[in-house]
Amino acid sequence: MPETFRRKTPTVLIGNVRIGSDAPVVVQSMTNTDTADVASTVEQVAALHRAGSEIVRVTVNNDDAAKAVPHVVEALAKRDIHVPIVGDFHYNGHQLLKKYPECARALAKYRINPGNCSIGRKDDENFRTMIECAVENQKPVRIGVNWGSLDQALLTRMMDENAKLAQPREARDVMIEAMLVSALDSAAAAERYGLRHDQIILSAKVSGVHDLIDVYRMLAARCDYALHLGLTEAGMGMKGIVASTAGLTPLLLAGIGDTIRVSLTPKPNGDRTEEVLTAQQILQSLGIRSFTPQVTACPGCGRTTSTFFQELAQQIQGHVRESMPVWREKYPGVEELKLAVMGCVVNGPGESKHANIGISLPGTFEDPVAPVYVDGRLLLTLRGDHIVQEFTKILDEYVQTRYGASQPQELASTR
Repeated sequence: MPETFRRKTPTVLIGNVRIGSDAPVVVQSMTNTDTADVASTVEQVAALHRAGSEIVRVTVNNDDAAKAVPHVVEALAKRDIHVPIVGDFHYNGHQLLKKYPECARALAKYRINPGNCSIGRKDDENFRTMIECAVENQKPVRIGVNWGSLDQALLTRMMDENAKLAQPREARDVMIEAMLVSALDSAAAAERYGLRHDQIILSAKVSGVHDLIDVYRMLAARCDYALHLGLTEAGMGMKGIVASTAGLTPLLLAGIGDTIRVSLTPKPNGDRTEEVLTAQQILQSLGIRSFTPQVTACPGCGRTTSTFFQELAQQIQGHVRESMPVWREKYPGVEELKLAVMGCVVNGPGESKHANIGISLPGTFEDPVAPVYVDGRLLLTLRGDHIVQEFTKILDEYVQTRYGASQPQELASTR
């Protein structure tokens, strides 16, 4: 992967995961189960972790959820799953952490929303109680400001002060400034109450792409705390994916961000892991981290009007997906593999030469022949009805020889 500039921050330890400093940008996600339903929560955490989520957040909103947290963590450990579990607290976190010390100990991190606790008001005892629980249990804290639940007393005061200026700022700019003040003042208060500088992560979540970019650029310029990035309430499907990608990309390329989440709204009974795969793909497309072999595939055109190319491409990509759980364990580095699955002779051979291994499938009216290139050189040409099976065999052999042996070997060329 290319070298990328990273903003320097303290190293924060969240369970067994390091973030900040020179650690990789970490992918995290959140369950949408009732945390009190231990079995369902464990299954979803396990699925998110299998998909690649390195930190998983759960809702802790009532007594039953708080009582369930230690059982969730214990059940995951019995399955040899040691992903850090983060507790998401709003309104009553100070009560739950004190009332259920086993919950406070079992969690790897607490997430506190300053707008939904007492910070910034006359009496910040609720916020202080949560911080003191974190100090007692030596847990890091994410102070997560969200413009949907921004401290209204703070925002009202800043809006009033702005209105008195000779040249008032736009309301959007005042709101962004209020978010920054809320995050930074809360972090300062947390340190006063005993939390170490390297136990604090900040986030400032908004739902607009331009707002996201602006608020994080300003936050990064004003502090060296580790930052969690994400577009809050990103939306469903393509809208959420595109908006999250558009918002996160300029920040990540500027070296801003230590953990990320893509907050997709799943379809009813949909797959929650989609948000994890999207976050991974953003990082991999930017050259920041590698998670799975990347497949270059042409979109198809008038030269590929039959379903032959699409069916073969789908089968090959399906083989890669299905093989990855085993490959990841047996063949370290396989996530760097680059494949090309092309649909005709126009760009097929050229793209295949740029990949580690590539195949140029026959387009409409082309002869059913498919040249296969390995590390830029023509290996052989496949013909007939078994192109996919023969190509996947070549691919499997390549993975074994390239990533399974101490010294890389070459497949025998039959040019």
